[in-house]
Amino acid sequence: MSKKQTTKKTNDIKKGEISIHTENIFPIIKKWLYSDHEIFLRELASNAFDATTKLQKLAALEDIKDLKEPNINIIIDEKKKTITFSDTGLGMDADEVEKYITQIAFSGAEEFVQKIKENDSKDKSEIIGHFGLGFYSSFMVADLVEINSKSYKKDAEAIFWSCTGSTDYTIKKSDKKEIGTDIILHINDENKEYLNETKIKDLVKKYTNFLPINIQVNGVTANEKNPLWIKTPKDVKEEDYKEFYQKLFPYNGDPLFWIHLNVDYPFNLQGILYFPKVMHELDSNKGQVKLFCKQVFVSDNANAIIPEFLTLLQGAIDCPDIPLNVSRSYLQNDPYVQKISKHIIKKVADKLNDLAKKDKNHFESIWNDISPFIKYGMMQNDDFYTKVKDIIIFESSLGYKTSIPEYLERNKEKIKDKVIYCSDKDGQATYVNMCKDQDVEVLFTHALIDTHFLQFLESKDSTTKYCSVDSELSDLLVDENKKTEVVDQDNKTNNDKLADIFKKALNNDKIKVDIKALKSTTISGMILESEHVKRMKNMSHFMQDKGTGIFDDFTLVVNNNNELVKDLMALNTSSEKEPLVTKLCHHIYDLAKMSKQPLTGEETQSFINRSNELMKELTTTKTK
Repeated sequence: MSKKQTTKKTNDIKKGEISIHTENIFPIIKKWLYSDHEIFLRELASNAFDATTKLQKLAALEDIKDLKEPNINIIIDEKKKTITFSDTGLGMDADEVEKYITQIAFSGAEEFVQKIKENDSKDKSEIIGHFGLGFYSSFMVADLVEINSKSYKKDAEAIFWSCTGSTDYTIKKSDKKEIGTDIILHINDENKEYLNETKIKDLVKKYTNFLPINIQVNGVTANEKNPLWIKTPKDVKEEDYKEFYQKLFPYNGDPLFWIHLNVDYPFNLQGILYFPKVMHELDSNKGQVKLFCKQVFVSDNANAIIPEFLTLLQGAIDCPDIPLNVSRSYLQNDPYVQKISKHIIKKVADKLNDLAKKDKNHFESIWNDISPFIKYGMMQNDDFYTKVKDIIIFESSLGYKTSIPEYLERNKEKIKDKVIYCSDKDGQATYVNMCKDQDVEVLFTHALIDTHFLQFLESKDSTTKYCSVDSELSDLLVDENKKTEVVDQDNKTNNDKLADIFKKALNNDKIKVDIKALKSTTISGMILESEHVKRMKNMSHFMQDKGTGIFDDFTLVVNNNNELVKDLMALNTSSEKEPLVTKLCHHIYDLAKMSKQPLTGEETQSFINRSNELMKELTTTKTK
C-alpha cells in the first residue's frame, strides 16, 4: 500500500510518516544492507567527516561564528546502552532533516527492495551505494535512533529527530547550543558487544584510522589521521615505509621492496604496495591489499583490482572514485578499476627495471624470492612481459647471475642463438662439469615454473633455442679431430663395431647407442634425452605423476676417448673375454644412468653384484 509523507504538530512536536511505497523497509535493511553489523561505524563516521569537511570549506568563503576544530567524538554509555556520534560539522535544521533523512534516503526505497529480491549474489551490499541508505545502517544495531543537530546557518533552530525503526518518526525543537550533529544509537540486546570501548576503538582503527580528522572514543584520540601514502614519495624515508608496513601487517618481516602510488590523472589513485618475502614459491595466498575510499577502509582484499599474478602483494590503495559499498563483481567489470589494474602492472614493471639498473646487488639478492611471480606474470600479461623480459636473470655456471640477452651476447661465437640450461644441479652435475671444463656456460633453472617458462620464452622468440645440458651434446664438447675410418671388410668403422658391442651386451632395443669422442677423457658414458622428452618428464614431476616410464626414450653416448672404453674394445678381440666385456658394458651403462638419476632397487642390487664380480676377477688376475 502506498504511503505519503504526513505530518502533524502537537505542542511543537512534529510527527511524520516516511514517504515510501513499502510498509516497512527496516527489516529488509537489517537483513540485506550489510553482512557485518560493524559497518555502521564506518558509515556514521564517514558522514560526520563529510559534514565537518564541508563546514571548513564554507568557513573559507563566509564568516561563521562559533566555529570549532574539526572533531568526531564517539561516546559510549554502557548504563544507558547508547553510542553517540558527535561531530562539529554543518549541522542540520528541520527542513534539512526532512530532506536528507526522511525523503532523500528513502527516495529509492521501493527500487532498493526490488533489487534485493532480484539479486542472487551473496554480496548485496553493492546495492546500497545507489540508494543513499548509509545512515540507516544504524538500525542494524539500534532499536531507537535519535538525531540532535544545530545548523551553522544564522538563527537556525536546533532540532531533535527520533525513529524506532518503523516508518514513523518525530521531530521537535532542541536546546543544543553548539553547531554540529549528535547521532544517538540505543543499542539493542543482540548487539551489546558494541558498548565495549575497546571494541569501538578497534573498529575506528579498522575503518577510519586514516581519516584526516581527529576521531575520539570517550574523549581520547583513537586514530592516526594521516596515512603514509598521502605524502610525496621523495619525502618518505626507507624506515617510514617499513614502519608503515608493520602497522598494516604486524609481526611480518621486512618487505623486499615497495611501490608508492600517487596518481591524479587520468584517474585518482594513492597507495603503497609491498612485495613480501614468502617462504615458498607456491605461497601466493599471503598477499592482502586493503582498499580505501578517501582514507576510509572499504575492504580487506582488493584482489579484483590487483592483477592475479600480483595477488601476493600487500599494502593499501586509496581509490576515491570507488563507492564505500562495493562488490567484487562491480570491481571486476568497472572500466575505472581496469585502468587502475593496468597502472599497477606498469608501476611494478617500472620498479623492477629501476632495481635491476640502479640497485643490481639488491635486485639479485631478492630475485629467488620474486622470480616465480615475475615469470608467471610475464606468461599472463603481454604488457608486463614486454617491460621486464630483458631483466629476467638466471644463475650461471660462471658464478654470477645473468640475463638472457647478456648470456646470448657472451656466447654468440660458441653457441649462437642457443641457451644451455640445467634444471637439476645435483642430478646433472656430471654434464655441467663437462661443460665447465670446456668453457661452455650453463644457466640453472631451479624454479618449479621454469619448465613452462622456457617453453613460453621460445614461443615469444623462436630465434632462441633452449636446450637441457643432458639433452644434446654441444660441438664444443666433442673432439672433432678424432675421425674414424673404415677398418674391416664389412665397411664398418671402430665406432660402428663399438656400438655393436654395447647393443649386443645390453640386449635392449629401447636403448640407442651413439659413439662420440668427447674432449673429456674421464667420462666413459653418458645418457642423453631429447629436449621434448626432458620437458615432458619435468612437467610430469611438477604434476607429481610417477608414471614417467612412457618417457624412457634416451641415447647412451659412449666416449671412445676414455681409457676404459679403449680397453673394452681391445678385450673384445678374445671370445673368452666376452662375459667380461658384457659386464663392463652394463657397468658403463649403469654409471651413466647413476650420473643422471638414482638406480631402482633392482638395478642397484644388480650393480652391486656385478661390482663384486668385477673386483673378484681383477684380484684373481693380479694374483696369477
